[in-house]
Amino acid sequence: MRILKHRKTAKRKSQVRHVRNAERLKMRITKGDTVRVMRGEDKGKEGKVLQVFPKTGRVKVDGVNIVKRHRKARGPEEQGGIMEMPAPVHVSNLMLLDPNSGAPTRIAMRIDEDGTKERLSVKGGGAIPRVL
Repeated sequence: MRILKHRKTAKRKSQVRHVRNAERLKMRITKGDTVRVMRGEDKGKEGKVLQVFPKTGRVKVDGVNIVKRHRKARGPEEQGGIMEMPAPVHVSNLMLLDPNSGAPTRIAMRIDEDGTKERLSVKGGGAIPRVL
């Protein structure tokens, strides 16, 4: 077996890899937004954002990209079987729906007078409130 001579370089490479993996994508879609799928198998479907994954750039949308999972019952009252649940979709395949017109729109950012960031609809020009 060959002895590893350069431990320092091996350690540095792994550190760089972990830093790169920890980077997060800038996501303008947040939990609670209503989005429309623009690409893929579920093209045209609309739904509410359930969960956002900034590290992978993916979003879980209600009723979109439904997959079947074989789940085992965890407790005596819980039932096992084949469950249907939404899987994450890449954020590039989604567009935010304008709350005023209901049409899909791109999102612009603006900093208000009080210093808070605000999302703007590119189509309508109005502000898009963040749903908490």
